[in-house]
Amino acid sequence: MLKWAVGAILKGDVSSSQSGGDYEISMMNSKRRLLSVLTLLASAVVLVACSTAPVHHSEGPRPSTSTTLPSPTNSSTSTTTPASITPAQPCGYRVANPSYRHVMWIWMENESYQFIIGAADAPYETALAHRCGLATNYHAISHPSLPNYLAATGGTTAGVSDDGEPSVHPLSGDSIFSQVDTGGLTWRGYVESMPTPCDTVTSGLYAARHNPAVYYIALRPACAIDDVPMGSIAGGALHVALQDNTLANFVFVTPNICDDAHSCPVQHGDAWLSGFLSMVFASVTYRLGHLAVFVTFDEGNADNHVPTIVAAPSVPSGTTSATYFDHYSLLRTAEELLGLPPIHNASSANSMVAAFHL
Repeated sequence: MLKWAVGAILKGDVSSSQSGGDYEISMMNSKRRLLSVLTLLASAVVLVACSTAPVHHSEGPRPSTSTTLPSPTNSSTSTTTPASITPAQPCGYRVANPSYRHVMWIWMENESYQFIIGAADAPYETALAHRCGLATNYHAISHPSLPNYLAATGGTTAGVSDDGEPSVHPLSGDSIFSQVDTGGLTWRGYVESMPTPCDTVTSGLYAARHNPAVYYIALRPACAIDDVPMGSIAGGALHVALQDNTLANFVFVTPNICDDAHSCPVQHGDAWLSGFLSMVFASVTYRLGHLAVFVTFDEGNADNHVPTIVAAPSVPSGTTSATYFDHYSLLRTAEELLGLPPIHNASSANSMVAAFHL
């Protein structure tokens, strides 16, 4: 058909009797008409193809290309996956039957609740409390620092009322460290700026009174192995354990006396926590969904009402609890999560497990 149309156009417009000038004009007119015909034919071919192509009907709405985090809820209907947990949103996931095999405590220093939560100098801690969980009625046990560290790890202050060195207060008896050992689990103390493992002498930015494991004399052999310098956030011993998924079951983190805001401004401690916890929440271990993190303060500087933040994937975002909790509660919670019996005053303390959906 196409060949016939072309021939017809050329024959109709060009004859042997035409002069040279008329012949050229006729040829130009013929080419124009030929181009028009070809264009029409091409359009017809496209229309025929479209009319005969199969039609695929959608079977439902297209899936969204964006992803959103599950809304916080106390009803657990799905489990988290490593890809879903991010440092920006470490909590607020629906977790069916949460099970935490690792518990981490991070101890900050000497600030009462009102100077951290909602304070301009502590934007990260305030934001984290809103993204995760906050115990709004949590209290330290005593003053000064050391009795609080002993209460949280041993279930009793052991009658200590000062900040004496381990040589002054060698303690016998149970502790969460010995419980973990007896229970066939593992523990580590990661201590920032500590010169040597299980160092019993305060020096530089290291305060032995903030490292309770060194006070329990029965632990000394294990302490020399398990109470270690933390190293840098980006590549130290704790970072490696988190990334290699070799983290101990119970972890006690002691920042140095600047980074814990003891001897440096609250703003500095808040910035340190931001960098440290971003590393923790981005780690392989946390993203696997089996690490619960607690940030607390040893004592207050106005009163002993101190902030305590609970972060774990199963903690609904924005959870608050006004139940009375204290350092004995922190101990009981860790024991419960790790399947250990409560010791001493932890036996009568309120657990934080149910309140924060752990």
